[in-house]
Amino acid sequence: MCFHCSFGGFGHGGFGSPFEWEGYGNHRLLRQHLTYYPITFQQPSIPYVRTSHHIYSEKQMVPQFYNSFHHNAAAAQTAPVPAQGMKVDRNNTALVITDPQNDFLSPKGAAWNLVKDSVAENHTIENIELLLKTAKENKFKVFVSPHWYYPYDQKWKFGGVLEHLMHDLKMYQRKSPLSLEGFTGSGADFLDRYKPYIEDGQTVICSPHKIFGPEANDLVLQLRKQCISRVILAGMSGNLCVESHMRELIERGFEVAVVYDATASAKMNGLDGDKAAKINFRMIASASWSTNETINKMRSIHR
Repeated sequence: MCFHCSFGGFGHGGFGSPFEWEGYGNHRLLRQHLTYYPITFQQPSIPYVRTSHHIYSEKQMVPQFYNSFHHNAAAAQTAPVPAQGMKVDRNNTALVITDPQNDFLSPKGAAWNLVKDSVAENHTIENIELLLKTAKENKFKVFVSPHWYYPYDQKWKFGGVLEHLMHDLKMYQRKSPLSLEGFTGSGADFLDRYKPYIEDGQTVICSPHKIFGPEANDLVLQLRKQCISRVILAGMSGNLCVESHMRELIERGFEVAVVYDATASAKMNGLDGDKAAKINFRMIASASWSTNETINKMRSIHR
């Protein structure tokens, strides 16, 4: 049984319960105690019924206690996702492209068959080029976070599922961090149509990230040194490197807008990486824009 009562007095506040006060124990002792210390506990934000000296069973109290909770939970599930937004200013906003490389974006690439459907649907190759072109024309800084593996990386003793797959497919292979032997035109090289923007002497090409996120490379340092606090993010692949970069940059205090159709993801064995990525972009990033929306925002700084 539960003792439930209310008295006038000097007290206020509450313990997070929708009832003014409840206690277990000796009824007579409680009445005597409350006679000398009259208080009222309440939580106005949750409706309750004011009663005095009534005894309720716990079964009677449970529905009253949880009705408001379930009502709020149901409202949260049907509420619209909050509107997103991020201001674009070339003084503190940069374009970051992950893995704009042949192994993902060329029909000869090692992972092409995994991502080709998603690349075609999103027009990924064209959209990444449009972003690079617009950034250069409007004087936004551009950073590339590449993916390169060296022979000793192939000797790692453990790894995740797609990490193993990348090694099995021999993706992003380079002879050495000190050598470009065999690099040009390889799967590790940048797509030819992107090279005029990446190899212009102005783009910051970071050290390679090794799994998916930028925790192991110098992207964050390079951004900080250029006083960048906002990032427009695109590249490959959506649910792996792009999403991992998004999450880490947000955790490091950056605002991030992801260009959802300037990326693509693997579709395999009933798993749709592109759909998964776009859901998380929408739920986590400061903004999730199309390429056209992004271009308009980058150009609007002159208006």
